[in-house]
Formats: sequence, structure tokens, C-alpha cells
Amino acid sequence: MDPTDLIAQKRDGRPLDAGALRALVDAYTRNDVPDYQMSAFLMATVLNGLNEDETAALTDAMTRSGDVLDLSDLPGAHVDKHSTGGVGDKVSLLLAPIVASCGATVPMISGRGLGHTGGTLDKLESIPGLRTDLSVEQYKRQLAEIGLVMIGQTDEIAPADRKLYALRDVTATVESIPLIASSIMSKKLAEGIDALVLDVKCGRGAFMKTEPRARRLAETLVSIGERAGTPTVALLTRMDVPLGRTAGNWPEVAESVRGLQDDTEGLDDVMDVTLALAGEMLALAGAADTPEDGRRQAADAVRSGAAFEKFLEMVEAQGGAPSTLETPGAREDAAVRTVRAPGTTADAGFVADLDALAVGRTALALGAGRREMADDVDPLAGIVLHKKPGERVAPGQPLADLHAQSSGNSRFDEAERRLLDAFSFAGEEPARPPLLMDRYADGAWQAE
Repeated sequence: MDPTDLIAQKRDGRPLDAGALRALVDAYTRNDVPDYQMSAFLMATVLNGLNEDETAALTDAMTRSGDVLDLSDLPGAHVDKHSTGGVGDKVSLLLAPIVASCGATVPMISGRGLGHTGGTLDKLESIPGLRTDLSVEQYKRQLAEIGLVMIGQTDEIAPADRKLYALRDVTATVESIPLIASSIMSKKLAEGIDALVLDVKCGRGAFMKTEPRARRLAETLVSIGERAGTPTVALLTRMDVPLGRTAGNWPEVAESVRGLQDDTEGLDDVMDVTLALAGEMLALAGAADTPEDGRRQAADAVRSGAAFEKFLEMVEAQGGAPSTLETPGAREDAAVRTVRAPGTTADAGFVADLDALAVGRTALALGAGRREMADDVDPLAGIVLHKKPGERVAPGQPLADLHAQSSGNSRFDEAERRLLDAFSFAGEEPARPPLLMDRYADGAWQAE
């Protein structure tokens, strides 16, 4: 296997067979192919794509680059969820404990921030002491004990994806349907699940900016899952405006805790998506007769406090400090700057729009994500929104608070400029399109 030949074939738009893709992935995983050659291959893939057979072969090679876990000795159905990435998308933090508190087993292996989107692991690790680097043995033991675990990829699980994920983040090779699909499904199929629910984002703040591309990604992901014998359902959800009122790390954790404590004022969008996904997961796990029944069970688990107790149980099991979550809010060690509405809003009266992509880039400027592979992430960095589209606003009113570790953080100036540019104002209340757009299962779209 000569990686230069494979790069040239893909550069010229010629298909690669399964053996060549397996050889390339195996060699890269062993460090026999350097990052610069794999970067060239990734860019050629972005430009020329992969066909269905190539995508399936790449996914299989990445899945089998490490161990494929066997959870058959653990009771119950094992069901997971994955989001294709958005701004303010803290749904996993709520969803996993909700579903686990309803009786399903949730083995969730998550990723870090990618591009302008936040990562579940970065958010979780903003909880003091919490570890996401559990071994496979610890992963299985925790699942057996409490039915819930949220970790990052271990050395044993899809190691090829772990390397490629970090490389794609800094080589402008994120927005490719075959690469996104193979990345998601390789680690999901390796983690020992019985079923999978996908939240495929569509819009400005998503990797899939247009509805046709988002639908194609959903179809690709579900096809890979079904072909592997794993029942899979995808929901198509809108990502033009940030989800909820926070974007970043600790701010999103604090907001998630509010949701789990049934303090949902201003969180209707977050809870709508979370409960819809929970219903699908519980139905696939056999814990509910239908997704609608599952949604009712999930809402009951929030109201009763069972979901929040399950979250605290998981945090403690993974070394975190549950006491920091009882009344999270803003951390005392965080610096905060308030961004106010400009005087030009005097005749406007409403927030007309809020660009999710610009908000994501603002959070990145604050240190909530990575611009280079070696960058450290600020656990406190993020944004708390006081105003969202459709809400009244007057000059000088707070639009948002910026959070970071240091009050002398020079990133505040850049972030404030970016955030102000993300807002637009109007004299009339804008229409708000539905958040839940469609559902894909059994080879067909079934409108929500």
C-alpha cells in the first residue's frame, strides 16, 4: 500500500476498494502514514467524495481499527444517541441521564469540540474532577452498576477515528458527508450498542447548511447502522439559532442542570429536542411502546427528579463533584463581561435573528474550543444569552454575558465584536420556524 498512490486516485476522482481503504486506515493507526499524507487524503475526499461502498468500507475499517465491545453480559437494551454538532447543543447532558433513569442502559461515547461546534467531553470536563478517560473495564463496570456512562474514545475503541477526528478539526476537512458519517458510526458501532438515535442538524450553525445535504447525511447514517444490524432512527432538527441560552463549556453544563431540575424557563427549544430524542431511544430500547409514550416517560423522569439524581450519580461515579451542580450558575472563578444592545436598536424593538455560526465562533474566540490541535480549552469559557429572536429589546439592555477564566482576557474584545455582529433587530416580531423538521426511519422520511 503506497499512500501517495491512494491520494492520487482519490484526487483524480477514482474509487478505492475496501482493501485499499482498510490498509490506509490500519497504517495510519499504526503511525506508518504521517499526518501530512492523511491530510491530503482527507482533502481529496472532501473535494471528490466517497461512494456508498467506499463510505461503508471506510466506516468498517475505522470500527475495526480497535476493539468492538461486547456488552451482551450486561442486562437490558443498550441505546445511544449522537448529534452531528451544533451551537449550544447540550442535549446529551440532559438526554443520557433522562433515558437511563427510565430503565434503558446508555453507553455514551462522545467527542470534543469540532470547528465552531462544542464538544460534550469539553463540557463534561468543566465539572471539577470529572473524568471522561475511563478504561473499557471501568466503562463496563459503571454501566453494570448505574446504567449510564459518558466517556471519550479509549485507545481500544475506534483509534483510527480518534486520530482522524482531531486532524479534520484543524485541516478544514470537517464538512464532508462520508467523513462525518464514518466518524460517527465507527465509534458508535464499536461501543456495543443495540440501537442508535441520531440528531442531524440543519442550518447556519450546523455542518450541513442546507436541508438536502442534511437529509443526505441522515440517510447515510441510518443506512450504515441498519446495514450493520443496529436499528437506527434520525431526527432532522433546525440549527440556525443557538439551542438554548448558552454556548460554551461550563455555561452549558449549568443550563443543562437547570433543565434536569425542571427549571425550564427559556429552555423550551432544548427540552423539545431532548424529549423527542428520549422518546425515540426508549422506544428502540423496548422501554416504551412508542416514541410518544417514551416522551411522556422522559418528561415524568424530569418532573420527579429521577433524571437529575441519575446525572449526579454518573458525575460522582466518574470522579466529579456533585456539590458543584446543586446550584451551578456562574462560577466564582469566572470573569464576565456583559454585551449590551447598541443605540441603533431604538426603533427596532425585537431581536430579529441570531446567527448560530457567529455565536459558535464567538465561543471559540473566548477559548471554548480549539483553533489548533494542541490548544487548551478554557472550561469556563462560553456565552449566556439574555435575548433571542422574537424577544423585545431596548438600547442598552443586556444581550449576553461573555464568560472566561480571566478578567484580563484579551479575547473579550474580539468576542464582543463578533457577538454584536451576530444579532440583528427589527420593528416586528419575527416568525420562528419549527425546530423539529422531520424523522427518517425504515428507509423513509416521516414528517414530525
